Amino acid sequence: MEVYAEYSHAIAALVIFTLIILFLSPFSALAKAGKGLAPGATPDQDYADKAYRLNRAYLNGAETLPAFLTVTIAAILLGASPFWVNLLASVALVARVIMLVVHLRGIGSPHSGLRSIFYVLGWACMLVLGLMALVAAF
Repeated sequence: MEVYAEYSHAIAALVIFTLIILFLSPFSALAKAGKGLAPGATPDQDYADKAYRLNRAYLNGAETLPAFLTVTIAAILLGASPFWVNLLASVALVARVIMLVVHLRGIGSPHSGLRSIFYVLGWACMLVLGLMALVAAF
C-alpha cells in the first residue's frame, strides 16, 4: 500500500470527482421533478433554465468520470510518474470544478468559450494520463 501513497493527490482527485457527481445527482433529480419531468427525462434545451444546466452539469460529470477513473487508475497501477499523475489528475479535477461553476451559474452561452477552455484542459490532462499509462505499460 505504500506505493499508492505516492499517488495520494490523484486518488483524492478521483474520490472528490466521484463525490461531486454523487452530490449533483439528487439535486438534478429534484430540479427535474420540480418541473414535472419523469425520472430519467431531460429538461428542454434552454440554457436559461437552471434545471437544464444542473442536469447537463450532472450528465457531463457522469459521462467524464469513467474516462477519468480509467486513465488515472491505469497510470497509478502501471507506475507512471507520481508527480505527473498527481499534477494532471489535480488539474483535471480543478478544470471540472470550474466547468461545474460555469454550468450552474449560467456563465456565458451554451457554447461559452470559458466552459470550452476548461473542458479541453481537463480532456488534455486525461489524454496525457492515458498516454503515460500506455508508455508505462510498454
